[in-house]
Amino acid sequence: MPARRSLIAPSTNPLLEHALREKLLRRCPPAGSLGELEPLALRLGLMQNTLRPRFSQPQLVVFAADHGLAVDGITAAGQPTTQEEVLQLRLGRGPMAVFARTQGVELSVVDCGIAANLPAHDRMLMRKIAHGTRNTRVGPAMSLEQAHAAMRAGMEIGESLRGNVLMCAGLGVGAHESAALVVSRLTDTPIRELVTAGPMTSEETLAHLLITLQGAQGRHRQVTDPIEVLAAFGGFEVAVMVGVMLVAASKRHLIMVDGMAACAALMVAARIATPVTDYCIFCRSRSHRGLDRTLGLFRASALLELGLESADGTGAVLAWPLVRNAAALLTEVGEGEDPGPSQPAAMSPAPESVPVELPTQPADPS
Repeated sequence: MPARRSLIAPSTNPLLEHALREKLLRRCPPAGSLGELEPLALRLGLMQNTLRPRFSQPQLVVFAADHGLAVDGITAAGQPTTQEEVLQLRLGRGPMAVFARTQGVELSVVDCGIAANLPAHDRMLMRKIAHGTRNTRVGPAMSLEQAHAAMRAGMEIGESLRGNVLMCAGLGVGAHESAALVVSRLTDTPIRELVTAGPMTSEETLAHLLITLQGAQGRHRQVTDPIEVLAAFGGFEVAVMVGVMLVAASKRHLIMVDGMAACAALMVAARIATPVTDYCIFCRSRSHRGLDRTLGLFRASALLELGLESADGTGAVLAWPLVRNAAALLTEVGEGEDPGPSQPAAMSPAPESVPVELPTQPADPS
């Protein structure tokens, strides 16, 4: 069967790690004096397989789609529609767009499955799989064909993006709940631990939400394969992000994961190729108990905790200066200082890459 093939190498390299630790100790004694920046710098060096990691043309990509689950009234009254949020981003309005401009981060939005038809725009990539997913409570959110098509679209985006930094976030009414269903099934985490009520949410609304999500879980109780889980619960933005992440990791690019939808995409991608997580750091744009639990499943914490209550992607942009400064610990030199080699003197062989194959069409179930 024709397939799109990618190789993802684990970032593990004991010789390089030892050299990076020694370099950090020389540059910022005593060890640990710069807190979390030092292990971050170490990870960045391992990601790029070098003693001098460098980053260029950071991309913030927001993947947008609508979700059939939203028709069950699971979202708060007065919440902006997916279309309205995307239009604001296209116009460069809102904190996330402002911060992206000030940090020199290129912002783009991918229409993965918005219910409305939006006109073309310089900031938009049109990869609409359908006009929103179906209601997962009554059937699969998408077909396997659509899931594979969305992942292939993501891989094509990943191949075309400039630079070597990818900030991922999802957007859409029902996106958090759909992603929570994916995470819950792939990790056997109770769904009630992945969703939460806002300060204005009544107990009745929260109870309705849990009943709806548990109904969706019951509808697809036999589904365990990661791509089948993705198809069962959605959403299109998660599926497209899976493909983008796999390609970014195969290029040893940094992936900044922000929000529940991006975490769900990484969860699926890691089931396809485990080393993809080696290239990820986590960010957050809102305080949310479900996101706390999800980050715990990755044994990770957000790079920057500011108590934000903003659109996913905002935290990633704000964390970008920390990444640049962590890399600077290894790359920037003072006047007359020897920059040193980019590799240890006797670099060990690179770890064997893990192949990733996505078929151009799903296998015939018969």
